[in-house]
Amino acid sequence: MANKNLQFKTNYAVSSKIEPFYKGGKVQISKDEKYIFCTCGSRVNVVEISTGKIVHCVEHDDQEDITSFALSCDDELLVTASRALLLKQWDWRQASCTRSWKAIHTIPVASMTFDSTSTLLATGGCDATIKVWDVVKQYCTHNLKGSSGVVHLVQFHPDISRLQLFSSSLDCGIRLWDLRSSQCVCVLQSHYSAVTSLSFSRNGDAMVSSGRDKICTVWDLKSHQAKRTVPVYEAVEGVVLLPKKTDLSQIGVKSKNLHFITAGSKGVLRVWEASTARCVYTQALPSTLALSSEEDEEEDNPRSLTHLFHLPASSRLAAVTAEHNILFYQLPDLSTQQQFVGYNDEVLDVKFLGKDDSHIVVATNSCQLKVFQLLTNSCQILYGHTDTVLTLDVFKKASLFASCAKDRSVRVWQMDSDGGQVRCVAQGSSHTNAVGSISCSRLKASFVVTGSQDCTVKVWDLPAEFSGAEIHQLSPRTTEKAHDKDVNSVAVSPNDKLLASGSQDRTAKLWSLSGDGNLGLLGVFRGHRRGIWSVCFSPVDQVLASCSADGTTKLWSLQDFSCLKTFEGHDASVLKVIFVSRGTQLLTSGSDGLVKLWTIKTNECVKTLDAHQDKVWGLHGSRKDDKMVTGSADSNITVWADVTEVELAEEQAKQEDQILKKQELSNLLHEKKYLKALGLAISLDQPHTVLTVIKAIRQAEEGGDLLEKTLLKLRVDQKESLLRYCVVWNTNARNCLDAQAVLRVLLTHLPPEELLQYQAVRTHLEGLIPYTERHMERIGRLLQASMFLNYMWQKMRVAGASSGMEQDEEMDTTPLTQTQPLFFIDKENVKGSSDERGDRDDDGDSEQEEEPCSREEDEEEADEVSASKKASTSDAREKNRESTKTNGHHQSESEESSEEEELEDDHAVQVVKNVPVSSAPQCPTLS
Repeated sequence: MANKNLQFKTNYAVSSKIEPFYKGGKVQISKDEKYIFCTCGSRVNVVEISTGKIVHCVEHDDQEDITSFALSCDDELLVTASRALLLKQWDWRQASCTRSWKAIHTIPVASMTFDSTSTLLATGGCDATIKVWDVVKQYCTHNLKGSSGVVHLVQFHPDISRLQLFSSSLDCGIRLWDLRSSQCVCVLQSHYSAVTSLSFSRNGDAMVSSGRDKICTVWDLKSHQAKRTVPVYEAVEGVVLLPKKTDLSQIGVKSKNLHFITAGSKGVLRVWEASTARCVYTQALPSTLALSSEEDEEEDNPRSLTHLFHLPASSRLAAVTAEHNILFYQLPDLSTQQQFVGYNDEVLDVKFLGKDDSHIVVATNSCQLKVFQLLTNSCQILYGHTDTVLTLDVFKKASLFASCAKDRSVRVWQMDSDGGQVRCVAQGSSHTNAVGSISCSRLKASFVVTGSQDCTVKVWDLPAEFSGAEIHQLSPRTTEKAHDKDVNSVAVSPNDKLLASGSQDRTAKLWSLSGDGNLGLLGVFRGHRRGIWSVCFSPVDQVLASCSADGTTKLWSLQDFSCLKTFEGHDASVLKVIFVSRGTQLLTSGSDGLVKLWTIKTNECVKTLDAHQDKVWGLHGSRKDDKMVTGSADSNITVWADVTEVELAEEQAKQEDQILKKQELSNLLHEKKYLKALGLAISLDQPHTVLTVIKAIRQAEEGGDLLEKTLLKLRVDQKESLLRYCVVWNTNARNCLDAQAVLRVLLTHLPPEELLQYQAVRTHLEGLIPYTERHMERIGRLLQASMFLNYMWQKMRVAGASSGMEQDEEMDTTPLTQTQPLFFIDKENVKGSSDERGDRDDDGDSEQEEEPCSREEDEEEADEVSASKKASTSDAREKNRESTKTNGHHQSESEESSEEEELEDDHAVQVVKNVPVSSAPQCPTLS
């Protein structure tokens, strides 16, 4: 099936991510023009302009959405306001909150700004009040009342010596506040809709205001009168006064009069001359657009601009679009320099593009296509489709790709290999419903195939070359009614001779792409229980893969259309399937947000990759088969790198390192360098190896002292690891003595304060206590048993020794060498017990009187007997018979006593056999 030397992939790791950093709201650019500050839910993200990556992020602990924020003019302080009515001051470089206080506003803050000295902060609330704060002395200096409704705009006059604050609310007027008297000086009335922005002249005597009433007003701040009203014929969101000392002749600035630039609902920048109220320059739309002026004026135009900033140090303009894109234009010609995508919305498809897969092209829930450069995250936005783009496919050449959309059209795009610019080179429209699937020819760029919600499949021929700036019009070569429901996927075979289609009608079909342009049905693949989302040809075998909403992926034979294998593992619909590892493995993505790697030969899921929180619609592998890219409905795009070889090399290096360390450990133990050996064993993080070293230390001469000296020389982290190992050792009776020896050293020499600093020490101690108590109980029982054995040993005599109390006291306690050990059984106890039990039945008092006499007689008549069971029981029975003959009238009592003697003798012999005899019984204790 594949090369024998082919190595199966085992894992992918995240190489890079393109994630959302701006979801609407306020945007601010730092004074040094290096960072963009923007809101994203409960966070303020700091994006580095040079790389396009999030470098800092501040977030409220209460997870409340941030309603507004402000960055001081010296770029040092960041203050945020949330729905919890808290103001927080941040050291944004360290992402740490330095101070927080109540906003005093009764409902959330809608706007805020710093003055030019970075000491005063103004907050405008939804409760129609404005508060001014001294952030240095940390108190509220002004409480300005009089606005009507939400104060959505506050701005200080750039000349702080004037101590003036401008604000605007729902009454569409611009209020001028004198902070010396805390009074509203005047209300500038000119707009009939919300005022969106203010821009001041360099000397501070003139101001331009913009509004959604499609006019801009030039104000004289000395007389507080409107000098000029300029109709701009679009809802304006941002206005910037252009500097007078800069040569801006390329954008129509021919005189030294006041000029300003506007950004609004039309999505283009326009330059106006204030004195004549005429537009002197209009930014050109992208070449792929051919929209009418009526469409430009629509409020829901995705290209409409919401913010405009002037960056004087770099002589640039920054604009923010309604689709959360941030664009940088270079003055004086307003050429596009950089584009960042703040929010991708739902990612519907993603493909690698360009030489060495240096770019990716992304289809989002938008009519625009986005081409990202993976190295810098800079984006090129492609306009052309008029409705949501649904899917993409790339030709083998990798600089040519095709897209289809809900607008029922197909477009072919070409990337310039030198500059990386992408332009539309061909388009076609023939379907009667949304086009949901597309596939390009594999051998050369000769045709594309599309599948639509109108249940048809169309084949489109492409011209041999795309020359000139004009867009070629495509027409379908053939149209075929392919399925009974929506066609969700089409795929062209590697030799361009076969076509597969998958549909919502739960079937996949195989078609022949003959040279005459007609589609011939070859067979139908049946077996899925729900609609099929994706089909894909194997690059090496005559096999087709399909995935379905029933949660399964199937492999089909192209010969007899039978199902060869079924892969089950996803908890929801499987949305995409591709072949990797030269057709020996599969990658699938599903609605559960997971990407799974399968080995076809074993039907085994090798790895499950989890990096998304929503449906993974996009999945594509690189041409070198070393990377893949996924796009999800959670707005995240993830580039994965194949780390199989890296992990294999790391594992091999780790094993080699382990072998070397084990050899070194063995050498250290042999050389009795216990401190180094113990440190090395702890570094290996192998408790059993550490235990081996501990045992070796304890077995050495003066092991206790040596163990103590060795443990006390360890570092704190090593002692902490040793304590953790002791918890494990202490659970086993075999290793508990070693664990207790280590614990004794640690608890004896380390103060409690130091022990409590160890990580999870309380948990470790809680785990030690119950097992230690159990070991103490066990050793206590062993101590009792050994004392009983010692008592029995003192009462026994070795066979062959002379009788007498003195000999009994001076008994030899050396271990017995006989295979069957012999013992003296003192009949005193036997007779005494029988007499006691017999007399207990008759009279209890006689027992006490006769006991001394019977003892003396028994001691004189003691006989030597074997410790074996047969000898003792036979002698006892003979004596019982003699006593029966002489004492006939006590026959019944003697029989009872003889039976009791037999039982006691048997029990004594059995106990002695089971208890090991030693010369000096020892009682093991916890050391």
